[in-house]
Amino acid sequence: LVSIGNICRSPIAEAVFRKLVTDEKVEHKWRTDSAAVSDWNVGRSPDSRALSCLRNHGIETAHKARQVTKEDFQTFDYILCMDESNLRDLNRKSNQVKDCKAKIELLGSYDPQKQLIIEDPYYGNEKDFETVYEQCLRCCKAFLEKPH
Repeated sequence: LVSIGNICRSPIAEAVFRKLVTDEKVEHKWRTDSAAVSDWNVGRSPDSRALSCLRNHGIETAHKARQVTKEDFQTFDYILCMDESNLRDLNRKSNQVKDCKAKIELLGSYDPQKQLIIEDPYYGNEKDFETVYEQCLRCCKAFLEKPH
């Protein structure tokens, strides 16, 4: 699960996905992580508003921001990202990886409400983080319901 800085959207998506697979008792089938296309925030905890939003929904995360690596493209089956800019960057990076196996997609392409883009809430308010949470929840549920 990838966003530009890995402190708002992708850690929310990662935490939501991890909770869903744990609740469904299928966590042994999934390796879940999140990363950034940029190196701006490497090592940082998620934005305090993202942590607060997750806590309001009974979810904790200890994630620290990291950048996408070459190995991610070679080991993950799916790399799901938040917007077109992420998608372009990931496709460009994947072209430099010899044996890329990851399917790169917009997480929003799974949204039953057809909200394709998960907007960055960084310059927004708590309500914007809640919107991201709701989108991630819908998309992750729909993604998990499809056969893999």
